[in-house]
Amino acid sequence: MTTLTRDAFLGGRLTLWQPRAGFRAGSDAVLLAAAIGARAGHSVLDLGCGVGAAMYCLECRVPGLVLTGVEAHGPTAELARRNGQAEVVEGDVLDLPADLRQRQWTHVIANPPYFPAGAGSPAGQAAREAGLREGAPGDLSRWAEVACRRVAPKGSVTLIARADRLSDLLAPMDKALGGIAILPISSGPDRPAGRVIVQGRKGARAALRLLPPLVLHADGASGAYRPEAEAVLRNMQSLALG
Repeated sequence: MTTLTRDAFLGGRLTLWQPRAGFRAGSDAVLLAAAIGARAGHSVLDLGCGVGAAMYCLECRVPGLVLTGVEAHGPTAELARRNGQAEVVEGDVLDLPADLRQRQWTHVIANPPYFPAGAGSPAGQAAREAGLREGAPGDLSRWAEVACRRVAPKGSVTLIARADRLSDLLAPMDKALGGIAILPISSGPDRPAGRVIVQGRKGARAALRLLPPLVLHADGASGAYRPEAEAVLRNMQSLALG
């Protein structure tokens, strides 16, 4: 049996069961959730939800949401069910079950695999490998395409990815959405952005915006969070992309 840990998020306001070994949620899920301008009653689809970290962080900040998660790895999907009340469907994001293909959501979010297919060394653990690396070249763009198809009119699509994968997200999102905003995320002052959050809206006409970066740490030595990052990661402050 996989050994589990119960980990705190949002300054202890949320705790989640996670496998000790394998793909584990961290600050990226919290940042993704903070970027969603949701209101009570809105529906949220989390593609590749893992143990549910992003959607449950969002629900912690905005109670009254209708949550759906899709997760390909069965044991991980079961943990997502254990961690909250979301509808969690076991399935492949790139081949969604038929009933999900008939539905749309107010917000679609995803923290897709970070690395291109074949990059780096295999993780040696199925769930971790799926969370880290595409199964085939072009999968990241296909994740974005799926997200754009499942969002309702006037709804938002929000994804977090490595900064060097930005073009893989922008190409499909620019075809289907408008009002695209890009938030670069840097680990420290004077460091290049390592992550980006990209958000667009169905039916919006506004031009693309590149936002000022969110800098997480005060410096590379201490590892302490800057106040603005602390406010998001610990105290549930939202990241305004809209």
